[in-house]
Amino acid sequence: MTRLRVLVTGASGFLGRAVAAEIVAAGHEVSCFQRRPSGVSGVRDLLGSVTEAQDLRHAVIGMDAVVHLAAKVSLAGDPRDFEAVNVGGTRSLLAAAADAGVSRFVFVSSPSVAHSGASIVGSEAGPADPARARGDYARTKAQAELLALDADSPMMRVVAVRPHLVWGPGDTQLVARIVERARAGRLPLLGHGAALIDTTYVDNAATAIHAALERTREVHGRAYVVTNGEPRPVAELLVGMCLAAGVHPPAWSVPAGVARLAGSAIEAAWRVRPGADEPPMTRFLAEQLSTAHWFDQRRTRADLHWTPQVSLDEGFRRLAAAYRS
Repeated sequence: MTRLRVLVTGASGFLGRAVAAEIVAAGHEVSCFQRRPSGVSGVRDLLGSVTEAQDLRHAVIGMDAVVHLAAKVSLAGDPRDFEAVNVGGTRSLLAAAADAGVSRFVFVSSPSVAHSGASIVGSEAGPADPARARGDYARTKAQAELLALDADSPMMRVVAVRPHLVWGPGDTQLVARIVERARAGRLPLLGHGAALIDTTYVDNAATAIHAALERTREVHGRAYVVTNGEPRPVAELLVGMCLAAGVHPPAWSVPAGVARLAGSAIEAAWRVRPGADEPPMTRFLAEQLSTAHWFDQRRTRADLHWTPQVSLDEGFRRLAAAYRS
């Protein structure tokens, strides 16, 4: 194995920390770039913002590879912020990396870049489509992925990895919000909760991203969706997370169509008068919780030479242990 000098952006986030730790454990020299210390043992922290080109030029000096996770992730917010961080930041980082002679670039994306709201049943990674992506996050991540793959060249090989619904102990986005709403009695099922959904345990997402880094020479120019490959009904996933946290799972339901209309209305109101936290429902969230989205993982596993090591059931056991402790 060639020992690489790797820059990981966004390593103070849930997945970013796991990715940085995984790459350190593999024996590489890792620097982490984000606005606050990463808290990852064995790395060099570089503080800065992806919206500052000078910070990025400094961060990539001497690097062999970049793993880019930093992004604005939210269901709502000022569209200009999504543009500045997700699109502008990626464009500046790609330029800085190319100028610095970086030879490998892993762009961490999202399956939402190719999701138009319809069910996804056993598909591979379709092309990113900003025009049809739902919401500012998905739209700008789609634009950023296209920029990244367009920068692929023999000098700097680029691959996009799209982990789907990453969760695990310490997750403040998916798991924490589900548990918080369930505890408050504000977590309904949409429809019958029967839609099959793929998710990804955090350790599996981290090892897949590391695998893409190692195999950039063989897989560059492509996008890969990463999941556990264990689609479950959305109701089963919600129940598993709630029981792991010791809260009552959802006991009431809302028709999916009603939730989508309510989500659209809430989004419109949020744009006029934003709340202090995430909106309780958006059209994108309603679609995610009421339509099937699971993916064919055969090409991902074959090309990346990767398989998930933590099953969903083991993930739920680890989540429950974390809540107990």
